[in-house]
Amino acid sequence: MYSYNDFDKNFVRQRVNEFRGQVQRRIDGVLTEEEFLPLRLQNGLYMQIHSYMLRVAIPYGTLNSKKMRQLALISEKYDKGYGHFTTRQNIQYNWIKLSEVADVLADLAEVDMHAIQTSGNCIRNVTSDHFAGAAVDEIEDPRPVAELLRQWSTGHPEYAFLPRKFKIAVTGSPHDRAAIAFHDIGLCAVRNDDGEIGYKIYIGGGLGRMPRIGRVLSEFIPKTQLLNYVDSIIHVYNRFGRRDNKHRARIKILIDELGLNEARRQIYEHYNSLKNESRLPSTDIIKFLMDEFSPPDFSTAKEHDLEKDFIRSLSLKNWAETNLTSHRDPNHVIVSVSLKKPGATPGDATAKQMRVLADLAQQYAYDELCVSHEQNIILPHVPKEHVVKIYNKLDEADLATSNIGMVSDIISCPGMDYCKLATARSIPIAKQIATRFCELKTERDIGPLKIKISGCINACGHHHVGHIGILGLDRRGVENYQITLGGDGTEDAHIGKRTGPGFSADKLMEAIETIINVYLNDRKDRNETFLNFYRRVGLSPFKLAIYGLPGTAYF
Repeated sequence: MYSYNDFDKNFVRQRVNEFRGQVQRRIDGVLTEEEFLPLRLQNGLYMQIHSYMLRVAIPYGTLNSKKMRQLALISEKYDKGYGHFTTRQNIQYNWIKLSEVADVLADLAEVDMHAIQTSGNCIRNVTSDHFAGAAVDEIEDPRPVAELLRQWSTGHPEYAFLPRKFKIAVTGSPHDRAAIAFHDIGLCAVRNDDGEIGYKIYIGGGLGRMPRIGRVLSEFIPKTQLLNYVDSIIHVYNRFGRRDNKHRARIKILIDELGLNEARRQIYEHYNSLKNESRLPSTDIIKFLMDEFSPPDFSTAKEHDLEKDFIRSLSLKNWAETNLTSHRDPNHVIVSVSLKKPGATPGDATAKQMRVLADLAQQYAYDELCVSHEQNIILPHVPKEHVVKIYNKLDEADLATSNIGMVSDIISCPGMDYCKLATARSIPIAKQIATRFCELKTERDIGPLKIKISGCINACGHHHVGHIGILGLDRRGVENYQITLGGDGTEDAHIGKRTGPGFSADKLMEAIETIINVYLNDRKDRNETFLNFYRRVGLSPFKLAIYGLPGTAYF
């Protein structure tokens, strides 16, 4: 994990003091809300329906126990005793008082954290694979590159006011767990014919009202040239991106308008002009960052037969089937902790639960945690000998839900419960679906299935890439939910197809059950997943089933 040096610490503290003065001027009425708006957005402060919301940066999702405990303390000291982990691997506090914001930021600075550039038209928190450093299929840990981009982009004078927000994701594995194809820039570690590690570059991906799958801009860029290449992409976007219409201001629209070939030509023109500049990161800097993310000493872990533990406990066995993933070292596993207990708000964790997670990381998992973009918490490096102890502690904290990748492991935006942009509720719908399939006890029979819910067209719940996606909209003053099928956020990226007219809230659950029953009744066997079944049969059987239901009210 990257450790702040004196420059980093001073930078963050100076920013806190600067914003403290800006907040006081707003409270005193010296600044209008319009004048205060760009200042608060650059410091991660939003105005929601009920109060201010503060979005705290967790670069590439990586935390240690000290940081997690501080997040817990902040939730009790300034909020209502919980935090909400997001699809950008951050944490949000939904009940922050304006007069206390600077104090929150000061407390964050004590543990080398901040909320800088978590909002506004700038380069946002760089995200990555939540299994980074642990995945069996990893070519290289992507976090040093993510950290390089974070340091370069934070406070960048040229890119502080881009045409629109800008998001970058990095993965080190061929299996994409970071949804890189749906970012403004997506980076994937690859090897060239000489065995050298570099990055394949995707450009112009995104969700929202005009979803796009990122297109391949370059098959291979060496690590030593990567920063200049990314700089060139954003330079061209900053120069030519539209500022007259915020709905057409993202880089995906610029790529549509220029065409990929012309965009590539302009990017390479700028890139070639930078190749020999002295500011290019040296191999020494790259090595320094790589060393900052050196893995723990895995040789200290003992051999352990987990199968013997599973024999003694069916609940442990069920949890292990969904929540454990193979690790690059045979004596370790990756533990995914679900924040999606049926009936709970997806992504929420109480202060008590955060402290339990911090304790587990410190005692049993080399003091490392990661927030996943699917709103769960990962213990990346767990010796197999500690799995039972971790499970028991999670069970005591109400964190041992065995549903990772299943029906109830739902991604959901805050919707109308918090967000002033939302046009429909998301959280109650997620709770209803998760609770229903828990009651039916069909979740394990259904198998892997990703449901994602957004409460408006901005798609913060990633509904476009859900195997089942749900978009809540307002239709003549009534909440209406559109369903899409077949979305996929992995390396086999697909945008889901809309089934047809939307459903009222009281009819949505019936439609979801019908969709899943079509799959259960007609799949080849239990090994055929929902997504594979959909790709085999297409949309038609589902449309026939859900719109042929007698008495179904949709519009």
